[in-house]
Amino acid sequence: MSYKIPMGPYHPGLEEPYKLDMICEGETVKDAELNIGFNFRGIEHLAETRNYVQVIALMERVCGICSFIHTLTLCQAMEKLAGLEAPPRAQYIRVVMAELERLHSHVLWAGIAAKLMGFKTMFMTCFALREKVMDVLQAISGNRVNYSMNHVGGVNRDIEDPMALVPMIDELEREMMRTVIPIFTTSSTARSRCAGIGVLTHEKAVSCAVVGPTARASGIPQDLRRDAPYAAYAEMKFEVPVEQAGDVRARLFVRALEIIESCNILRQALARMAPGEISSAGEKLVFASATATSRVEAPRGEVMYSVTWKENSRNPARVHVRTPTYANMPAVRWMVRGARLADTPLIQASIDPCYSCTDR
Repeated sequence: MSYKIPMGPYHPGLEEPYKLDMICEGETVKDAELNIGFNFRGIEHLAETRNYVQVIALMERVCGICSFIHTLTLCQAMEKLAGLEAPPRAQYIRVVMAELERLHSHVLWAGIAAKLMGFKTMFMTCFALREKVMDVLQAISGNRVNYSMNHVGGVNRDIEDPMALVPMIDELEREMMRTVIPIFTTSSTARSRCAGIGVLTHEKAVSCAVVGPTARASGIPQDLRRDAPYAAYAEMKFEVPVEQAGDVRARLFVRALEIIESCNILRQALARMAPGEISSAGEKLVFASATATSRVEAPRGEVMYSVTWKENSRNPARVHVRTPTYANMPAVRWMVRGARLADTPLIQASIDPCYSCTDR
């Protein structure tokens, strides 16, 4: 006899409002139905009422964890419409901020995953490391969240002494290599809770068009930083971690390896940062009457912005956002099929969902 168990829209394992209705037989999940839209915020509509300065501040609040990535993607689209290109130094600063934000997101996710495993000591360790990342972000921007770094044509703040940040990056990498990665990869607790759980096969990942670490953990070697470089990524040398198992452990491994690669990219960007201006914007910007798109590799996967402007308008006619969680969340249905009911909170968390930016 089957029965339905709702997880959400409010649940200790889901700290944002969405609902997963699971059809179970005994303790086994046979199928699931995903429901979203509990917290619609109308941000895309609000963007049509803001000028090109105000819309950046608005879109920075689509997601608290990826606030820089959203303004970067938006500004790159508007730079196409304005015929501008950010100076080389600004492009390097954008890489630094984007990789620090990736570190912040991945370390935060590792802490939440540890909590859902019942691994409270690891949770506290990850959140202590998260504080170190936020200290670096604050040293650059003055803010721990919503950094206000981007504008059309460049960035708002310079990094006066890039090499002064290198010891912070080195310390963070040492802590990850000494503590977090060994424990997550060798602990019997992590292995028993993650290995073989929530499998998304390569074929199903392709058919669901998943992105980011979720895709790379299922053997799809895609990463916009390498495949369609933006900012200064074309000048960076780094590996794109790919795993084949497609389970929760593989998604954990991919993020752990990406943390190491982010530290590598940060050292390169800080050492090679070109001198010069940080903005190419003039006093008044003129936008072409057209539509421009921009894609960026956020911590969770590809973010895409489409911005439409009409002639002689102060405000964009349309700003459309596709977030990575929107692409990844339908795959949760296939991940939980055949899983134990007790594993479903960790399985859904393994895509690192952000439902506030999906319900935009």
